[in-house]
Amino acid sequence: MSRFSAVSSGPYAPPTPTRELTAVSVDGALLHVEVHGPEGAPAVVLAHGWTCSTAFWAAQIRDLAVDHRVVAYDQRGHGRSPVSPVCSTDALADDLVAVLDATLAPGEKAVIAGHSMGGMTVMAAAARPGFREHAAAVLLCSTGSSALVAESTVVPIRAGRLRTWLTRHILGSRAPLGPVTPLARRILKYGTMGPGSAPHMVEACARIVHACPRRVRHAWAAVLELLDLDHAVRELTVPTAVVVGTADRLTPPVQARALVAALPRCVGLTELPGAGHMTPVEAPGTVTRIVRELGTTYVGIKEGA
Repeated sequence: MSRFSAVSSGPYAPPTPTRELTAVSVDGALLHVEVHGPEGAPAVVLAHGWTCSTAFWAAQIRDLAVDHRVVAYDQRGHGRSPVSPVCSTDALADDLVAVLDATLAPGEKAVIAGHSMGGMTVMAAAARPGFREHAAAVLLCSTGSSALVAESTVVPIRAGRLRTWLTRHILGSRAPLGPVTPLARRILKYGTMGPGSAPHMVEACARIVHACPRRVRHAWAAVLELLDLDHAVRELTVPTAVVVGTADRLTPPVQARALVAALPRCVGLTELPGAGHMTPVEAPGTVTRIVRELGTTYVGIKEGA
């Protein structure tokens, strides 16, 4: 499957950007960046998760770009960003700062939203001067700071060494995902989405995830397995909202509640009944609304502006 495959129509079809550019990270990694919406409008920056791409944020981009300048970028090795030999949370932080520097004016503030590995990116960057220069408020969607494999409930057995071992091997598998078949959709829905997710939501997520190169998926799985950003959460001093689905198997609600307890300025926890890990796709209106509210409160954006 082409790594650029995506839904071609409907609410999850990627919108056409106003402009595109390439940001260069400190180690030379190239990052594909899209800018949507009117120049000069209040800024929102979106960081997607593991095995995803800018296409994952299609619903948020479509809505927010009416009156915001929306910046979305492909994490290294994902989407249209070339594969890099360096995979680490420090690299993710460097990349986010590079995107902020490339798209925002000096001192310009933005709402920064991260889903899953994108949320981990935000946490990893929390202490960086470039992040603090530009972050007005943050939304962490379906993410966690540590113990991801041990607390995942993808394998439906009691927590313990066996479940952790099985989860590690499932998430870190080198097996190709292959084409998006009915069986593939059922597997992806079970592992990453709530039981009530509509077929068009499952289709969109399956096309995005299956387009991720196998070696990229495996390399970043190894990083996530060893993730420990508990210290970084305490550095995230801007107002931060947290969203999680109650049926999230990858980063269950226990992860979100731990973030809420550790964040210096948590401004709310939203638990979405029945939603899984793909909250921006499963509950697009709610996620967009929270981004807008953060902008209104902390960037001074007027409602309906």
